[in-house]
Parts: sequence; structure tokens; C-alpha cells
Amino acid sequence: MDRTVRWLVGALSILGVAIVIIYLPLPSMMRWQSNFLSRSFLWLLFSAILCLWRVLRGPTAPDRAVAIDMLGILIVGFCAILSLPTGRDWYIDIGIAWALQSFIGIMALAKHLEGKDLDE
Repeated sequence: MDRTVRWLVGALSILGVAIVIIYLPLPSMMRWQSNFLSRSFLWLLFSAILCLWRVLRGPTAPDRAVAIDMLGILIVGFCAILSLPTGRDWYIDIGIAWALQSFIGIMALAKHLEGKDLDE
């Protein structure tokens, strides 16, 4: 029963945040951003908070590794959102570099979790 209540509370809180982000008229966080970009930024921020929760709370090391990989993907999304209104393409360069480093880091972590050396 306790697990069902926790799942229900979690689902209701995620639904509540989703309703707030979708339906409440939010002022733009930055003056140069449109309402769509502002809401996209909030969705990514909410997803990053949930990923950080999984990193801190994850029951196993592979759960934490997947959450860290998802954080890398979210950072690429943040870079893409920042590059749209500013028109600066170096945000995309940062996102590509971050994606490559995230991939290499996750591969190294997977090797470590398997108990193998990096040269195997």
C-alpha cells in the first residue's frame, strides 16, 4: 500500500507541474525569449531536476548512470534552446562537444561497472 501511495503522489505532482507549465501564462524568463522557448526551458529544467533526483536516489549504479546520461542529453537541449533566440551558433558547438564527452564518459562508466579495464 505504501508503494502505491508514493506512486500516486509522484504521478499527481508530475501532472500538477505539467499543468502549471502548459496552462499558466508565464512571463518570459528572459526578455528575448518567446513564450514557447520559455516553456521549453521549464520542461527541460523540470526534467533535469527529476534526473538529479534519480542520480541521488537511484537504487543501483546503472540507474544512476542512465540518469547521468539523460542529464547530458538535457544539457544539449539547453544549448539548443539558448542558440535559437540568440543566433549564436557556438551554443550548438558546446552541445555537440558535451554529447561526445557524455558518450565517452558513459562508455567508461559502463566498462567500470562491468569490472573490465578501459583497454579491453
